[in-house]
Amino acid sequence: MLKRFKRYIRWRSSDEGFSTGIDQFETLVSKLLSITMLIVIMVIMVDLILFLATALFNPSPEGFFVDTLKDIFGLFLSVLIALEILENITAYLKKHVVQVELVIVTSLIAVARKIIILDLDKVSGISLIGLAIAILSLSLSYWIIHTIHR
Repeated sequence: MLKRFKRYIRWRSSDEGFSTGIDQFETLVSKLLSITMLIVIMVIMVDLILFLATALFNPSPEGFFVDTLKDIFGLFLSVLIALEILENITAYLKKHVVQVELVIVTSLIAVARKIIILDLDKVSGISLIGLAIAILSLSLSYWIIHTIHR
């Protein structure tokens, strides 16, 4: 038993054994992240359903389309962002490579969500310029990556 343990320690300290250990750790972390993301998606879905039910059965005096619609779109896009992140994690589990195109698409959805729920009365011009630069940069990055993958 002691000989097997020594052999195991020697193998784990070799380059191959160390790389195998790192791969196993990355796989474990990715699986835990996937499970956590599934829980987050379920919570967002419950929140969306409760918000929709409340908005439909207790309409606000200002009307449904004032702030309620922005909140609903924000929740929908939150679900899409969470699904994209889950897809990123799943793709990493399968190929052990971060897919840059998926990350950029997820970022574009996040920026789109920010713009949709944005209250223009509370945002400075500098923030809008920053969002515009972010959109332009992400769009250009997506175009470059998409063109290269063709």
